[in-house]
Amino acid sequence: MTLQVSTLTLEQVDVVVPLFDNYRQFYGQPSNTDGVRTFLSQRLKNGESVIFLAKRNGEACGFTQLYPSFSSVSMKQIWILNDLFVAEEARRKSVGKNLLKAADDFAMTTGACRLVLATGRENLTAQSLYEHAGWVKDELYFHYHHTLD
Repeated sequence: MTLQVSTLTLEQVDVVVPLFDNYRQFYGQPSNTDGVRTFLSQRLKNGESVIFLAKRNGEACGFTQLYPSFSSVSMKQIWILNDLFVAEEARRKSVGKNLLKAADDFAMTTGACRLVLATGRENLTAQSLYEHAGWVKDELYFHYHHTLD
């Protein structure tokens, strides 16, 4: 079984739409493939994100999306690993591990000082993946959000 991870181009957006739609549904959102296509196309057209696509034997099976940000303290770029999803049938087959490796490699080539992510407390599968890949759980800071809807 061959696994390939590559940077998604604008012309390939339709390949990742079903995966991204499933990812959103995992987080309780209704299916919206048209909205997903528009959202992802806009991110890529505007240079606002980088998406890595994983394929096993030519079939799309996972993705991760990174958003740029900056660290004022270090005065360097950071990347927010905002989304990572692996299709059910491809889990536990190194897809997530390879997507994280692609994110690491990319961040290093851009001179970033770190990657950051957040995941649900109940998402033990993802936490295990991240920790096995060398990510460290933040025990020092509280993270807050303010909903504007």
